[in-house]
Amino acid sequence: MAITASMVKELRDTTGAGMMDAKKALTETDGDMEAAVDWLRTKGLAKAAKKSGRTAAEGLVAVKVEGGHGVAVEVNSETDFVGKNADFQKMVSGIADVATGVSDVDALNAADMGGKPVSTVITDAIAKIGENMSVRRMQSIDGDQVVSYVHNAVAPGMGKIGVLVAMTGGNEELGKQIAMHIAAVNPASLSEADLDPAVVEKEKQVQMDIARESGKPEAVIEKMITGRMQKYMSEVTLLNQAFVVNPDLTVGKAAEEASATITGFVRLEVGEGIEVVKEDFAAEVAKAAKG
Repeated sequence: MAITASMVKELRDTTGAGMMDAKKALTETDGDMEAAVDWLRTKGLAKAAKKSGRTAAEGLVAVKVEGGHGVAVEVNSETDFVGKNADFQKMVSGIADVATGVSDVDALNAADMGGKPVSTVITDAIAKIGENMSVRRMQSIDGDQVVSYVHNAVAPGMGKIGVLVAMTGGNEELGKQIAMHIAAVNPASLSEADLDPAVVEKEKQVQMDIARESGKPEAVIEKMITGRMQKYMSEVTLLNQAFVVNPDLTVGKAAEEASATITGFVRLEVGEGIEVVKEDFAAEVAKAAKG
């Protein structure tokens, strides 16, 4: 049967094999996808195949800043141990370098890194290290000045939490302090204007339902809601949060006193939002025994 490009892509995505190897496997098996996977495995060309279904929720975030442009990249692995591997760290640093010249994860995976696409570099690392890996996220930011910070750094510019702060005025020390605040407090947005209106409305509705339980008149409830929403904004928006370096000031006021304006920020934390199913040790042993 005719071997199509989509078939080759599907086999590559499933096994991590190279394009020519995937095409040859499909040709040898007359387009039978399962047989092609087995063919690649017997040839030692699908070492990454069995790893692709495993949850990769560990790894590293790397940050790079070039002038007024900064980028943060999350590269995941299955275990924290791999994040301490020098080869893995070198790969992540290289991927972050490449990321400074692209706009999103798809472009990053397709970008050249030492003569290979980043996606192939990842596949080769899976085969070598023996764990599932992926470039999960990247975010970039531009500003007159961009300052970076990495929390719990395991190597220069790499750790579990990476932060970028864009601002005008001020100095690098202030930028570092604000970045450290962001790493610790994890604001949802820069200001109220940047919050998702649906999130704000949901919070307001929750607070109204809570207030109504008190049995107070609607006019009183309205005043209560105003105060509660102000408190909510002071908790979730960066400019309105109490500055960890000086809690007597908000972050916005601290920046203002330093003749600075914060124009944006990026915060990436390894594994954020990934649901990991954990088994207890006895269940894990029993599962291994059955296998």
